[in-house]
Formats: sequence, structure tokens, C-alpha cells
Amino acid sequence: MNAKRWSLGMAVLAIAAVGALALGAAPAPQAWFKTGTGMGVQKVRLALPDFAAAGATAQPLQQVFDKVLWDDLAYSGLIDMVSKSFYPIPSSWPSQPSQLQGQQQQWTQAPASAAMIAFGNMSVSGQTLSVSGWLEDLTNPAAAPMLSKIYTGPSTAKGARLLAHEMADDIVQLLSGGSPGIAQTHIVYSHQIGNVAELWVMDYDGANKHQITHLRTEAITPRWSPDAGEIAFTCFVPYRGVVSAQICLYSMAAHRVLYFPRFPGTNSAPDWSPNGSELAFSSSMRGDPEIWTTNSDGTHPRQLTFTPRSVNTSPVWNPKTGQQIVFVSDRGGLPELYMMNSDGTNVVKIELPGMGYVVDPTWSPNAQLLAFSWRRVNGNYDLYLMDIATHQLLQLTRDAGRNERPSWAADGRHLVFQSDRTGQSQIWTMLADGSGLRQLTHHGKNFSPNWSWK
Repeated sequence: MNAKRWSLGMAVLAIAAVGALALGAAPAPQAWFKTGTGMGVQKVRLALPDFAAAGATAQPLQQVFDKVLWDDLAYSGLIDMVSKSFYPIPSSWPSQPSQLQGQQQQWTQAPASAAMIAFGNMSVSGQTLSVSGWLEDLTNPAAAPMLSKIYTGPSTAKGARLLAHEMADDIVQLLSGGSPGIAQTHIVYSHQIGNVAELWVMDYDGANKHQITHLRTEAITPRWSPDAGEIAFTCFVPYRGVVSAQICLYSMAAHRVLYFPRFPGTNSAPDWSPNGSELAFSSSMRGDPEIWTTNSDGTHPRQLTFTPRSVNTSPVWNPKTGQQIVFVSDRGGLPELYMMNSDGTNVVKIELPGMGYVVDPTWSPNAQLLAFSWRRVNGNYDLYLMDIATHQLLQLTRDAGRNERPSWAADGRHLVFQSDRTGQSQIWTMLADGSGLRQLTHHGKNFSPNWSWK
């Protein structure tokens, strides 16, 4: 297949199933990687005794809360959870600060050897679940609690999950020096049944999956707006009597597809500017697929690239400055990465140490790293990280199916992606060093994930 035909297929029509991933051992992270992701610090050893539940109504909610909070903290990439088998006897587990006084040593000494402890209690009043939570530094008993907060929500299993996510994000933000937690974020993706692919949304851990579009067509390459209020995506809808790829917008508040202008040709792979005021996408409205931008409502289209007889697609905006756009182009023969100013000037090729097809670029939130999928000579599509300044590389997956469509979480420590390792397209997440693999979807064909930054 020639490069142009391949690139068009990847950019617009590719809904090939991509499935489960079983990564090999993650490579040893390098200094630039640790700096760029914030994963270079030593993990904090944290104990998390069961929260105390007041009354029979609160007990099943306590079990949900405890499990979700544990899982959130364990997957943060910053915390080493102390096994409960190393804890003191349960009768000494605190549920409020006064019960911890004078007992810090039994948590800090072996085998627990904890540096921090999170604990609390919960009760149900009517339809309201109330959780009191604390985080204390066991190495500094005289200090005030790092976290002391009351969380309230519906007295349902879903409400308990949401409160656990909220507390987890508060703890992660404190222990990370202010970077956001991701437990309350969401992932949008395409779920395909037959020839129809609709957009679905799920919690960051795969819970609460639900369909949001009902277009009965192909809805692919979704991208969250910076405020997570809208989703831009590629839809296949009629334009002047012919079904073609167009840009569509979905409003999370209105729960419906919004009006967006239609353009001639094929229009696909949208991405938001960091302030949400513009969209970049690939369009063949004037012939060959080029990179264009419009205002977020589709007005004032502006052409940025001008390369006849080539395909330009998959633009992604620098999330920190908005001054650069990385995109894929086959102007040199094979699909490769290029970077330009956001007005289309100063186009440069991003050199990689080898040949192959390069697709699906995505900037890290701090704009220091670029993740992408690269099929090297005689290899599979694997995920790589590159330091923007030095072009140093770190391979995250290795020769186990097609691994594509990476998308960063807001913390810069996690990635979501798709893979066909087991023969069926599924959505997976992992830490940015390739460890901590989680499968989020299990049924049907699922692809094109995108992680919200809020």
C-alpha cells in the first residue's frame, strides 16, 4: 500500500480492531523521562486502614469506598501502598486523629514502615453519605494533618466511588507538589458494533461506561476540549448529498451534537488549541489533505500546510504555549512527524533514528514529551516517548500487536491507548514508563481513546 493511501486510511477510515496488551518488562527510565513525567521521585509508603462505617447502611458503601480509594492511590505512580498484612492489629486502626496520637511508631516501624497514613470514617443520613478523611505525616507527629476534609455525596455505590475519587485526587495533589490527580477524569472512545461506531465515555478506571452519540454511523478520533465541556470528533454525515468525513462537536452539558460547518472533501482528526478557541484538523477541501484551523465554532477556516500530492493529518497543539503544532505528513514518502508554528510557518521534520511509519502524535501536558506510534522496519506498531528538546527515545511497548492512539492523562504520568494484542480492539492504560498496565474495555471493538484533562 502506498504512503498516501495508507495515511488517508489511518487518518479517516481506520476503524480496525485493536486489542489487549501484555507488555514486556518496561525499559529503565532515563533522567529526561523522569524529569518530564515527574516519576523520578521516590514513592511515598502510605498505609490505608479501612474506614470506619457507622451503621449497617454505611457498611456496603464503606467497602466500595475503601477499594476505589486504594486502587486510585496505588495507580497514581507516586505511592507505595503498604500491604494490610503488615498493619498493627485492626483494633488499633484509627478512624479519627485522636486515635492515632501516641501510636505513630507502630505504623512507622517494620514491617509496615509507613511514612504516611490516610484514614477516616463514614455515615449515612437519609440520602447523603458523609465521609470524614485525614492524611497524616507519620514522621512528624507534632504537625497538623496534611488533609482534613469532609466529603458528601449520594448514599449510593456510585456516590461512594465519586467520594473516593475526590479524596484520592486531594491526596495525590498534596504528595505530588500540586500536580492534579486523575481519579475524577474521563476517557472518551469509539465503540464499534458492525459498521457503526459511536462515542462512549467511561471513568478513568473503566467504570460507568455509557454511550453518548447516537448517529448510527462512524464516530472516531474524539478529542476533549480543554475544559472537558465538548468533544470534537470525526463523523461521517451527508454533505451536498454525499456522505463524507466531517468534523462534529458533542456538548457534554446539552447531551447532543452541536452544529459545526460542513466542508468539501474529507475532514478528520480534530484537535483543540490549549485555550479552546480553535480547532486544527486535516481537510482536503482544496484538493490534497492539508492541515487547517478554524475558530471553535467552525468559522474562519485557515490553511496552514501547502504540499501538493501528499497527505497531512493528525495535528496536535502544544498544550502549554499553543505556539506549535506537531502533525503527520507523507511528503517525504513515508508518514513522518513534522512540527510547525501554529500559523503554519517554520515547518521542520522531527528526525527519528530509523525508517518506518509514524502516526498518532500526542504532547504531554507539560509539553516536554511526545508520545506516538511507530512501526519500524520489520516491526509492529509500538508506542514510544520522545523528549522534544533532545529527541531521545524510550520504547514503551515491544512487538506484541498493534499499539496505537496514545493519549496523555492530565498528570503526565499515565497514558491511554488501544492495542490488538489479543486480536480484539480494546482500551488500555499504563504508567508512562510502560508499567502498571490496565485493561479498561473487554467487549466489542473499542479504539481511539482520548483522556480528559479535567
